[in-house]
Amino acid sequence: MERFLTLDRRAAEAPAISTRVAREIIADDRAMLRAAAELTRDILAHRPAIYWADLIVSTVVGYAAFAAAVLASGGWAVLAGVISVLALYRAGSFIHELTHFKPSAVPGFHVVWNALAGIPLLVPSFMYEGVHNLHHARTRYGTAEDPEYLPLALMKPWTLPLFIIVSALAPIALLFRYAVLTPLSVIPAVRRLVVERYSSLSINPSFRRRPPEGPARLQWLWQEVVAAIWAIALVAMVVTGIVPVRVFLIGLSIASAVMVINQVRTLVAHLWENEGEAMTVTAQYLDTVNVPPPALLPMLWAPVGLRYHALHHLLPGLPYHALGEAHRRISAALDAESPYHKASYPGLPGLVAKIARSTMVAR
Repeated sequence: MERFLTLDRRAAEAPAISTRVAREIIADDRAMLRAAAELTRDILAHRPAIYWADLIVSTVVGYAAFAAAVLASGGWAVLAGVISVLALYRAGSFIHELTHFKPSAVPGFHVVWNALAGIPLLVPSFMYEGVHNLHHARTRYGTAEDPEYLPLALMKPWTLPLFIIVSALAPIALLFRYAVLTPLSVIPAVRRLVVERYSSLSINPSFRRRPPEGPARLQWLWQEVVAAIWAIALVAMVVTGIVPVRVFLIGLSIASAVMVINQVRTLVAHLWENEGEAMTVTAQYLDTVNVPPPALLPMLWAPVGLRYHALHHLLPGLPYHALGEAHRRISAALDAESPYHKASYPGLPGLVAKIARSTMVAR
């Protein structure tokens, strides 16, 4: 699950000259790229048992804890709600994995994930598939054509809290998108707007999505129809009293918390220091973040391999369950001066503080 807020690129000011020059002169470190490729050839295979077990446990725990939050009261309800948020966030985070492997790698996983997490959370996989791969395109990353990039570190200080706060409204926006805009999409002008502006998890306001073609069109269609049916049914059940307002509000609060945690993770997934120029792979890597052990909390706020986001940009096809081993191998093989080690950070607070300081630097 990736992005729910768009900010205007025009809010970004010109970076300091020293930063711009530094970005332009970063050449690819061939030793790092070669080591990353050679040391991970034997762990490229996706292990379906891990994917299935992780997804099923996460969704069962998430929905069971949601039920407990509804039935319990006081501190127990809060505790159950927190567990539900973390478990459903982990389940939802598999949308990132779906964009990086073919359905044949883990047969049936795409459909089941949509049924268990994507549709109920109103983030079906079509909203990310065909979008996230553009973020990994060699010449698009960090440019105006990257749907998942904004120079947040170069923007005004107020953009960071806004970036987080607005994500809390994402569940309401998604409910409106599927319960209202999807039915209205029979009108060609509305359909064009929905496809271009409201069918992707992106943060770049200038990004316009193209209509799907080929097999992707059918996948998009069934997912959108089912999501719309679910959204309309949910609204109808709340209005008619079948679903009590209290239950709906608890579910909405849990979904909002999931989106906020994800947005915080998004905030620290990159350094967001590129002004729009094309970057080498090494420069892209250094603009991205790893939060490896011994830190423990990233298991909760950056699950399903997202704590190794920089490494993922080096090896986007590597399955999430292999990233930890890959990091250990590469770290041991490269000397202390390698750029590889410069993308690792100790934890969330320092990363947030780093980006916040960047926004307050006079330019």
